[in-house]
Amino acid sequence: MSNTTETPAEIADNGSFVRQTNRFSASFGDHPGGLPVEPGRYRLIWSAACPWAHRAVIVRRLLGLEEAISLGTADPLRPDLPHPDWAFTLDEDGKDPVLGIRYLSEAYHAADPDYRGRPTVPAIVETATGKVVHNDYFKLTNDLETAWAPLHKQGAPDLYPLHLRAEIDELNGQIFHDVNNGVYKAGFARSQEAYEAAYHTLFARLDELEERLSKGRYLFGDQLTDADVRLYTTLARFDIAYYTAFRANRQRLADYNHLWAYARDLYQTPGFGDTTDFTAIKQHYHLSILIAAEGSNPYRILPKGPDLNQWNTPHGRHS
Repeated sequence: MSNTTETPAEIADNGSFVRQTNRFSASFGDHPGGLPVEPGRYRLIWSAACPWAHRAVIVRRLLGLEEAISLGTADPLRPDLPHPDWAFTLDEDGKDPVLGIRYLSEAYHAADPDYRGRPTVPAIVETATGKVVHNDYFKLTNDLETAWAPLHKQGAPDLYPLHLRAEIDELNGQIFHDVNNGVYKAGFARSQEAYEAAYHTLFARLDELEERLSKGRYLFGDQLTDADVRLYTTLARFDIAYYTAFRANRQRLADYNHLWAYARDLYQTPGFGDTTDFTAIKQHYHLSILIAAEGSNPYRILPKGPDLNQWNTPHGRHS
């Protein structure tokens, strides 16, 4: 996630948005340099507004890892600080009840006093030390699906089946570059050319996914996978945020036949809709994003729509 106060540091000379790399990317497992898989050792910090963090929370729920990894929630509204941060103002006394910190940057600086990047969510924090040990949103769900398998609930879905991993990885890369990050490339572009390039790439990929989903319930036929989680978190935010705030306005999600039905199918699946907070999403993108630098919402008016009841309408995907 990003806000306009820091995006210029991630803007290339041609005006295109270039997302910062992740500082803490050690994977989980018993391999050399791996992070130990141990119940109760870590706390997952997220904001309900953030699509990168949301997908980790969905996978945590689907796999039954709630007891193994605790969850801390940051306010969807950015704190009024001279640097980008996430705050725990939703908690009593404005502190995370387990870590005892007011701002996520405290956990980043505990791990690296010289850290100068944006404190991002999701972040895995070691509760005993208060240090961020992992913030690689691209790898995190795969780690939860594989290294954490001994702690999965009985009957947990196989979201990253071995025989499909190469295909899932390839599709996840396309979804990341063109859709998940594509909306940000459009929204944070600082030149007409960069914006239009991102816009066209985004909708070309959505058109391909629309066609793909005309042939199967999920991205890989009738099997729910990690790729569906990654696509869903962007689709859930599309009409309510990206269509307007990020100028991704060729058409709404609701204007697609298969993508819209697919998104509703997932929303109505336990783990997806019950972790989707549309109010937090609207607050973040319309009250925290594109205000100070762009002046697009100087009176901090929160949009009323769209009609969220439509997410619970019949989708017909199971047939």
